[in-house]
Amino acid sequence: MKLRFSKMHGIGNDFVVLDCRHTPFALNPAQIRALADRHTGVGFDQLISIEPSRESGCAFYYGIWNTDGSAARQCGNGVRCVAAWLHRANALPIGDTVRLQSPSGPVTVRLLAADRVSVDMGEPVFEPAHIPFEAEHVADRYTIEVDGQTLDIGAVSMGNPHAVVTVEALPARDMMSQAPAITTHPRFAEGANTDYVQIIDRGHLRLNVHERGVGWTQACGTGACAAMAVLHQRGDVDDSVQVSLPGGTLQIDWAGPGQPLWMSGSATFVFEGEWFVDATSLP
Repeated sequence: MKLRFSKMHGIGNDFVVLDCRHTPFALNPAQIRALADRHTGVGFDQLISIEPSRESGCAFYYGIWNTDGSAARQCGNGVRCVAAWLHRANALPIGDTVRLQSPSGPVTVRLLAADRVSVDMGEPVFEPAHIPFEAEHVADRYTIEVDGQTLDIGAVSMGNPHAVVTVEALPARDMMSQAPAITTHPRFAEGANTDYVQIIDRGHLRLNVHERGVGWTQACGTGACAAMAVLHQRGDVDDSVQVSLPGGTLQIDWAGPGQPLWMSGSATFVFEGEWFVDATSLP
């Protein structure tokens, strides 16, 4: 079986995008893992399927899968690539705004240019039960035990759960060993993306993200949103912030509680191709 795909990235966070508008998504977890292999497959941080909408008022649905074959609920860099892909498929003109359905709910996107997209990521969710995170009350900071150390973190959902760790400088000491333990910490019932953030000034952050089901990434859109939201709640940043990640920079704008958070950044096509799905060679 041959599978056509588009390879894209949002500031280094790379994706394989499948057109499932007319043919249902049919890959199983083993096939997803094989496709994700950067040596014997195509390679990606996440796989995205673009499908007919399952909800009235939304133009399309997009599904998201991690490299380990597990399903994800949201991806900020991914949704920008979805919008750019739709433009290339003549389904979204420049300047238009469209409502898309994601696994975590509806998302509004605005196509600023063929390769630049602004996304309404909704309002950050700090209520522990809705992240989900084990805590009795909403707080700006929580403490967790990791490898015998006590860490201060912020906890928030941007459609997926995030643990935000503020550090003096990046890369942070013990970051490589701590992050997997935070990502799988038992207080996060569904696991968490772990965001290490350095405050440069009130309008500029540096960020490294360890994604659940993926590992370290060049960029994470929801991680940039989560870090800004947590620090905004603490009064450490302004309403408009540039977030620098290893793969590039995102613009995050949020006026505070009751308001949506907007993320703006690039979406880049790399190539298109065909993957030969050989069931006999799957792990």
